[in-house]
Amino acid sequence: MGYKVVWSPEAVEDLESIAKYIARDSEFYARAVVIKVLELVRSIPDFPWIGRIVPEIEDGNIRERFVYSYRVVYQVDQNRILVVAVIHGKRLLENISDRFEKP
Repeated sequence: MGYKVVWSPEAVEDLESIAKYIARDSEFYARAVVIKVLELVRSIPDFPWIGRIVPEIEDGNIRERFVYSYRVVYQVDQNRILVVAVIHGKRLLENISDRFEKP
């Protein structure tokens, strides 16, 4: 099945914030993290169900994969994948329920 990948505005903002934070110490590592996240997101349509179910949410359609210490959280629909968050692995997923699209 061909999935279309869509980023929520909040997920784009998350990734930009992460890049800015890392870039304060190293432009090189900031770029490397962004590239890895983008590569991971591009690979999600090939095997969307390989990501683990997000423990805080326990919804089979909401999955996550890890890049370094960052969680890439996405929602799988019939023919679309919505990237909803890119957050540090030590942060709890709070106040992101409004990012998910309701069926």
